[in-house]
Amino acid sequence: MLRTRICLAAMLLAAGLHTASAQTATAPAAATTTEAKPGKVKLTMQKPKDMKAKWAANKPKLKACRADVKSKGLTGDDRWFYIEECMNKT
Repeated sequence: MLRTRICLAAMLLAAGLHTASAQTATAPAAATTTEAKPGKVKLTMQKPKDMKAKWAANKPKLKACRADVKSKGLTGDDRWFYIEECMNKT
């Protein structure tokens, strides 16, 4: 019983905040003529796709970079950053 009341109150609060933010946000007519910038999510999703495409195109270099990473014992984000830098080298 208490849980349903809390959920109902949370939904009403969220709906009230959403309605209030929708009323205060106005889109000027000039903003519709400018190009829409890609969102942050699209930018972060595009970079791994580009990296994967570049790495797939140059597998021998990727194999050498992976071996180098393994010999250095890098893990986590350090590993990915090192591979990216290694793939950018000529």
